[in-house]
Amino acid sequence: MTLKLKKLSALVIGGALSSVAGTAMAASEVVEQSFYPYKMNTPEFAGLTPGMVIDKSNVEQFKDVIDPAYYDFISSGMTSITVGETTSFGLHENYVKATEEGLGKVKLGEKVGEISGWVAGRPFPEEPDMNDPRAGEKLAWNYKYGYNWGDSASIYPFYWQYRDLESAKVERTIKFNFHFLNFKGRVNHEPKPEITPNPSDLFRATYAMVLEPSDVRNTQLLIHRSMDDLKRDNSWLYLGFQRRVRRLATGQVTDAFLGSDIMIEDFEGYNGRVSDMKWTYKGTRNVLMPFYNHNDLELDSEIHQDDDGYQMVAFSGKGGCFPNITWQLRKVYELEAEPVSDSHPLSKRIHFIDAQTFTIPRTISYDRKGDMWKSFTIGQAHPDHHLPMNKGSGVSIDDSFSMVDIQANHCTTGQFKGVIDPSLSPVTKFNTQYMRASGS
Repeated sequence: MTLKLKKLSALVIGGALSSVAGTAMAASEVVEQSFYPYKMNTPEFAGLTPGMVIDKSNVEQFKDVIDPAYYDFISSGMTSITVGETTSFGLHENYVKATEEGLGKVKLGEKVGEISGWVAGRPFPEEPDMNDPRAGEKLAWNYKYGYNWGDSASIYPFYWQYRDLESAKVERTIKFNFHFLNFKGRVNHEPKPEITPNPSDLFRATYAMVLEPSDVRNTQLLIHRSMDDLKRDNSWLYLGFQRRVRRLATGQVTDAFLGSDIMIEDFEGYNGRVSDMKWTYKGTRNVLMPFYNHNDLELDSEIHQDDDGYQMVAFSGKGGCFPNITWQLRKVYELEAEPVSDSHPLSKRIHFIDAQTFTIPRTISYDRKGDMWKSFTIGQAHPDHHLPMNKGSGVSIDDSFSMVDIQANHCTTGQFKGVIDPSLSPVTKFNTQYMRASGS
């Protein structure tokens, strides 16, 4: 080979290697920015400082960083917000690694609800683009395939209280256990990346059982979500007084669950199929969100104290409908979800999705006339400041909730203990045979 050819070859090879290195660096930066948005910059807003309280006397100053429903609550004197320091809620490194390995391999299909190439991790870690007509759909997939509760977890126990917003009367208290299990996309607990055999090709399952009071004791709910988003969920309800399992009709997931202010479709922020909604990305904002260190809060020392000394989040404000927590200024994706079905009781939901964790800590629901109807808050606790067994799990812990029915002046609140322990959620728990055996 001549000297000229050798130089040319070296230039070509060097250029190719530089291109590969540049692509790898760019890919790494995409993942880095998605999972660690506060590494270089922390969100700021004029006059907002950790430790301050936002109430009706100063809420107007901070209107731009408060969602519309909470602004109304604060301005009317129903509640206030204590500001906390913005901190990183880093997800488990195995989930981040799975995202890197899948980068660029995941594609949307022709129809909403069709996707290919996903194995595990966040399917679309790139920043959403307002010029992309399917940006909202990609955010919905990031939520569905998110690390909420990790590979499996339990809420053990879980107290719901039904409250009158005007009188503050607690009308009913229901005690549950909830369990969650991912069949696919598993990154931390064996078997990985999926549980086999899986003849129904399930993606995820949810199981709940009522422990108290006696009139609904042994009521159980089981939800099977298919890997194929175009297939409807299979859901079953076991009613203790009937002693039989019955399949839930499609419309029942949007009914009030056990007389509460919550639909089954509301669970975890949104508990439905991607294909059930028209998704519209409305923009990226810095918004105050319910993120905190559980162990640093003034907790409820009077009721629901667990045997191991664990105390749950306390509630106050009008009707006792608002959690006593701190709120962080965080990067948020605003996502509109409009039901495809004309028979749906909502005209839309506005989800405020946390950009780092892809949990949905704030949702505002609108009735079919377009009026604000319900406000859903799911408090997010850092796993390293919670139960000792949750430390290092990389799971943003759902730790409290409040669903306020603005029109009915009513609310349902949730106090619970989230546990990242796979032994509490074995595969055998997620079938109808288990429901029958547990209810007998």
